[in-house]
Amino acid sequence: MNTTSYLMGLIGEGVRPSLTPPMHEREATAQNLRFVYRPIDLLELQLPATAIGDLLSAGINLGFNAFNVTHPCKQLVLEYLDDIDPAAKRLGACNTVLIEDGKLIGYNTDRSGFASALALELPDANLADVVLLGAGGAGSAVADALIGAGTQRLSIIDPQPQRAQALAEQVQHAQPADSAVEIRTGSPLDSPRWVPQATGLVNASPIGMFSHPGLPVDVSLLHSQMWVADIVYRPAVTELIDQASALGCAVMPGKAMAVGQAADTFQLVTGIVPDRNRMYAHLNELVEREQLQVKENI
Repeated sequence: MNTTSYLMGLIGEGVRPSLTPPMHEREATAQNLRFVYRPIDLLELQLPATAIGDLLSAGINLGFNAFNVTHPCKQLVLEYLDDIDPAAKRLGACNTVLIEDGKLIGYNTDRSGFASALALELPDANLADVVLLGAGGAGSAVADALIGAGTQRLSIIDPQPQRAQALAEQVQHAQPADSAVEIRTGSPLDSPRWVPQATGLVNASPIGMFSHPGLPVDVSLLHSQMWVADIVYRPAVTELIDQASALGCAVMPGKAMAVGQAADTFQLVTGIVPDRNRMYAHLNELVEREQLQVKENI
């Protein structure tokens, strides 16, 4: 057995129930590695998102190997890093931090996770006109992945229009000068005009998580000819995915992206290529167990 051990944490709001830690630990066991992964919930600790810097510093002192970083810290974390991978720097967001020789190195595995999930789960997705809900850290990764996959028009909607505009400028700046991609930005007030015409919709906001329940968009705006994706994977089937599926939309639940980004993170931390099919099967197992527990408590 490999004598190297790994200590990892997940920093964010409402992360206590996350299924990412057990996914990493199970895969590590299958790879004969010793791996401990613990959630560090800002809500439970009553800490603001700006505490991310102090938590990372404490992680160095406590011997952590790495952290995953999620809402609402993916962009805030950048200022505390010693080095940033080019992709994370370009996206302006980081979800994985490695600790190497006391230095904090940032990466972004959200983009690759979403890109692979979209290709596997919705291989025939019409990318002509896609609406993206949320311009935060996850939104930047999804926007980049959508354009990389061939999206022709991307409409970015965020409650803070200036944040949507900033993301549009960031993504546009990364495109070739002759790029034909149309990018427009707006607030939720633009949803009634844009969503009914869209060929696809992605929720990259935290709305729908157990800690942020609800719908990110009025489902009456959806239509059966569009596909709908959510990056929220807990609950495994969000209200958005449930209602979109009932309308006849092709859907992609967040667990597909969850496995993609987890596998990429696992490889960054350990240097070992994980078995993605095994991780997906394990996530399904965890989700089924969770759903059974919910039914038993009803």
